[in-house]
Amino acid sequence: MKYLCQVWFDGTVLSAMSQQEKNKLDRDSLAYDRDLADSGHMIVAQALQSPQSAVTVRVRDGEMSVTDGPFIETKEALGGFILIDAKDLNDAIRVAAGIPLAKLGAIEVRPIHEFG
Repeated sequence: MKYLCQVWFDGTVLSAMSQQEKNKLDRDSLAYDRDLADSGHMIVAQALQSPQSAVTVRVRDGEMSVTDGPFIETKEALGGFILIDAKDLNDAIRVAAGIPLAKLGAIEVRPIHEFG
């Protein structure tokens, strides 16, 4: 079954880290991605740019509006995702717990809805 692991964290935590700490986090994250690929869990993983680079798109009554930045100010923002294939929810939770950013933020694990 496929699960989306959404990586949520407070960007100020990353901003407060030294360059050495950030480099270690990047190395650990890439190594974990390789481990997931080797184990057959990895489908795709991507990091996102900061929330300030986002735009929010809405269509209401046929009219489109575009707003710079995220819609809601929150302490934690979506920083990336890993789409995995896991045998069940417990396996997906185990995989999510290994994501290095779980130590700094939160990983939301959500099953993918299969149509048809």
